[in-house]
Amino acid sequence: MAFFTIAEAAQRIAARQLSPVELLEICLARIDAVDDRLNSFVTLTRERAMAEARIAEAEIMAGRWRGPLHGIPYNLKDIFETKGIRTTGHSRSLSEYIPAEDCDAQTRLSEAGGVLVGKAATWEFAHGGPSWDVLFPPCRNPWDLDKDPAGSSSGSAAAVAAGLVLGTMGSDTGGSIRGPACANGIAGLKPTYGRVSRRGVLPNCFSHDHSGPLAWTVEDVAILMNLVAGFDPRDPACVDLPVPDYTAGLSDGVAGLVIGVPYRWIEEEAPASAVTRSALDAALDVFKAMGARIQPVEMPALRAYEDAKKVIAMAELHTIHGPVLRTRPDLLGASLRYRIIAGGLITAQDYVQAMRMRTELARAMQVAFKDIDLMLLPAGEPAKTLQPQPPESLFTKVGYTTAFNVGGNPALALCMGYSPEGMPLGLQIAGRLWEEAKVLRAGHAYEQATPWRQRRPALVS
Repeated sequence: MAFFTIAEAAQRIAARQLSPVELLEICLARIDAVDDRLNSFVTLTRERAMAEARIAEAEIMAGRWRGPLHGIPYNLKDIFETKGIRTTGHSRSLSEYIPAEDCDAQTRLSEAGGVLVGKAATWEFAHGGPSWDVLFPPCRNPWDLDKDPAGSSSGSAAAVAAGLVLGTMGSDTGGSIRGPACANGIAGLKPTYGRVSRRGVLPNCFSHDHSGPLAWTVEDVAILMNLVAGFDPRDPACVDLPVPDYTAGLSDGVAGLVIGVPYRWIEEEAPASAVTRSALDAALDVFKAMGARIQPVEMPALRAYEDAKKVIAMAELHTIHGPVLRTRPDLLGASLRYRIIAGGLITAQDYVQAMRMRTELARAMQVAFKDIDLMLLPAGEPAKTLQPQPPESLFTKVGYTTAFNVGGNPALALCMGYSPEGMPLGLQIAGRLWEEAKVLRAGHAYEQATPWRQRRPALVS
């Protein structure tokens, strides 16, 4: 039962066939059994979670079932502020920080009756990592404890994959939801910029930060989106638009949809490995068999998206964390210090030009989506060995996720098979602005047509 999905557990809880207390006890037992090796949690709220589970059980027994998250264990990336619960950003500089208010996401999930089990490991302030000189050790990958779970929502994704919680929230500035979803073999959605509030989420880059859900299945991600999406007047980036029911048309399939593939990105600019390309081609065949039409799509250079984002992100990172760097650099890990310093070298002219470039690149992406419904490409490569990375690697590498932060478009990562070594492979599905429902629909159709959700990690090293 530790491997119930949210949808499965919710159905049993609503029918009084499963107790929220029983489900929480199973999750806590699994945390006790494996998380000393996995390091997915940095703060465990055991007593509070049990109290919430008992309240949920009493409400449900009294006929007051609130919905599919009622009584369901979840965690939050440790940059999501939680009232009365330490929120550290995985940094010594916030080792004793206890927020006085919940972030918007926690408010919504709590009102839905969810059971908060604790806070999940991240890279320092969702940026510097993986690091061994910060407040907590880095999280590991449950498919192979020697492998990298990717970042920065590493603990969030690893905990879901290992069955420690059924759902979670992460953040994504250049791929920090989709990268860990890919590496850990789960589903994670970066919504449209402005769809989900970031209020109470420690910032990384104001203009590119997104908040979004991760879970074992796309259906579970849709359930969470129904709860966390919506206008928040206290987040200046949040947009006041109607929010659809993301689960309503989830099973409508992909027949008739036009899917674009940016072949130049994956063949010339950032060539996919043979195993990843083979899995992508097989996924495209699945979509064809389901009635979708596949065609090439021409996009601006992948490097242009990377360069615009990185100049902006470095400048904004320095704006946010520069004061701590100047006054208490000893409280920050070396990787984050290096990257903050780099932001101090960006001039106002650089920043303005990068913002102008971002506008043009975002427009080009929306033009491309006029001729296609969805875009398919890898989410990344299989996880590699967990080890320190040169801090400059964040500036030099080119990936498949950042472009959709620049464009602001919704993008979903989900499992598309496994490497010969048994590590998950990740598919990415991107869509038009505000069309998360169509992206989720396509992801759900693919999951229903493939066997990948039947396999769980064994926590081997």
